[in-house]
Amino acid sequence: MPLTSTRPEITGTFGAVASTHWLASQTGMAVLERGGNAFDAAAAAGFVLQVVEPHLNGPGGDLPVVLWSAQDRQAHVVCGQGTVPAAATPQAFADLGLTAVPGSGLLAATVPGVFGAWALLLQRWGTWRLRDVLEPAIGYARHGAPVLPRVAATLASVTPLYTQGEGAWTTSAATYLTGDAGAARAPQPWSRLRLTALADTYDRVVAAAEAAGSDRDAQYEAAREHWYRGEVADAVDRFCSTTRWRDVTGAVQPGLLRGSDLAGWEPTVEEPAVGEYRGVQVAKTGTWGQGPLLLQTLALLDGQLGAEGAPDPLAEDDDAWVHACAAAFDLASADREAWYGDPVGAEEDGVDVPDVADLLDPAYTASRRALLGERADAAGHELQPGWPGGTARRLPQLPVPPRVAAVEDGDVAFGEPTVDRRPAADEQGRRTDLSREELGRGDTCHVDVADRWGNLVSATPSGGWLQSSPVIPELGFPLGTRAQMCWLPAGAGTAGVTGGGSPRSRAAAARWGSALGSTLRPGRRPRTTLSPTLLLRDGEPWMAVGTPGGDQQDAWQVPFVLRLVHAAERARAGGEAVETALQAAVDAPTFHTETAPSSFWPRQALPGRLLLEDRFGPGVAEGLRRRGWDAHVVDGWSLGRLSAVALDGGWVRAAANPRGAQGYAVGR
Repeated sequence: MPLTSTRPEITGTFGAVASTHWLASQTGMAVLERGGNAFDAAAAAGFVLQVVEPHLNGPGGDLPVVLWSAQDRQAHVVCGQGTVPAAATPQAFADLGLTAVPGSGLLAATVPGVFGAWALLLQRWGTWRLRDVLEPAIGYARHGAPVLPRVAATLASVTPLYTQGEGAWTTSAATYLTGDAGAARAPQPWSRLRLTALADTYDRVVAAAEAAGSDRDAQYEAAREHWYRGEVADAVDRFCSTTRWRDVTGAVQPGLLRGSDLAGWEPTVEEPAVGEYRGVQVAKTGTWGQGPLLLQTLALLDGQLGAEGAPDPLAEDDDAWVHACAAAFDLASADREAWYGDPVGAEEDGVDVPDVADLLDPAYTASRRALLGERADAAGHELQPGWPGGTARRLPQLPVPPRVAAVEDGDVAFGEPTVDRRPAADEQGRRTDLSREELGRGDTCHVDVADRWGNLVSATPSGGWLQSSPVIPELGFPLGTRAQMCWLPAGAGTAGVTGGGSPRSRAAAARWGSALGSTLRPGRRPRTTLSPTLLLRDGEPWMAVGTPGGDQQDAWQVPFVLRLVHAAERARAGGEAVETALQAAVDAPTFHTETAPSSFWPRQALPGRLLLEDRFGPGVAEGLRRRGWDAHVVDGWSLGRLSAVALDGGWVRAAANPRGAQGYAVGR
């Protein structure tokens, strides 16, 4: 079945930008037009996203980047994932009676890594000075950006948190709401939101950079010094140590993050984890992110799809390939839960964090592939992690998510913004809570850039959103809450870590360890869900792609990659010209599972649950149910916010997501 698209695919030779917001895309393109390269453009767009999508990211958040540098002809990963504070020990949470790290407030704050990552990217690969890169974001923050309907809806939902009760986030109310203190309300859609305190913060960062002299490298060093060991770090320290605010548990707590945590952190440049699917190389972050999840899923599917008589990833009426993808993703997700994490400190904690090479070892992949079958519920929908790197390893115990009391909307801010996980459905299995679904399933932003010199950037800034924690008034932005993705170890809080895994695994408890690579530890990077992607063909840069969406980011990228690769193979087999159908692959209906525990508080799982857009064939959902899935049909344009740019046969191409009528691709 040929792929079709809803909008023209951007094609040119000069450069292209695609992102989750049209103003960010236009900003990035303006940088390219003025002589900047892909790295300058991506950073300028990323800073604008902090202003125009404040419900999905902010300066207090984090950032992974996967890039291709035409100058050194290599792929690199820039890690802007901040670490857990020194004071955030398991005992500190046990003393508070907590069994999980709260999803909002100050306790879950980690070092805000996004600024350091953008600055390092610019210093090493960019050409522009910080003043020029920040100018568009400062302008929108000072003079105002349009309030998206989703921003207005999010602010309306958290207005009670901002204004009512002990520990109300009054600094956030002063920043984002309109009206007097006694009658504060959310701004109307398409009104103007000014973030003047943030504009002032960035003006001071620029001034600190330029005080270092005219050398560009010195300016970026001075800017990072100002952020992590100067004024910004001092403000974070004062706010976290001297103020108390309500979090998702209903308690009023101070923070654990200190200026010394910021001072001891640096962004890093790393080699990507690389897998392959039918001749296409896929570059991702290491196990401190969930990037290898895409690599493992594609490895499990390699050789299983597209051949005569096999499930067809180009058929929208074939439940067999949807089942195959979902089952492979759940199997890879089990390894994510058991094994992924930051290798830092793992050995001294007695934690196994396998090398990506072990996770992608052909023999290991073959042993895991043997677990895939015609039914999804063969193991009762329980996670089944394997033993990568040899059977000498002990499987860690998979924690049981905490039980939490029900709360009314607006009383607290949950961990993952704009996502309602309630399983409401009518008798046909169609979701009945689409109003929340339509607010957008993403928890972040994304930007892709390609330039005329052959550079590619895929970046997924996130965290520090307006519902994560209260605004630091001197800085004009809130901190992130990425530490909520760390499990508390056995014995922490009022309940230990028990259960998890398959019944066979629980029966063999003596072979199980007690800690995960994602267990809370000071100085550790939480295992983030942020998952930008770089694709190469025969070692040559091809595409940058990504999406918001928390745990589902790689789930939505799986069918995207499959469709592109198999469509190209089919075209070649038929003697046709191969053209990358980016926009069509972005538009095509998608799906995801929710078997694995959410990475966001309260870490709940819905085993066997599969959501798919209603543009699949009418028999697909029923076929999936017969295979054992708890399949639910959702609005046909509600899952995923993919965007992509490609260097393709001498052309620069770009595509953006039509879902939500917000993403935009631009280029020439």
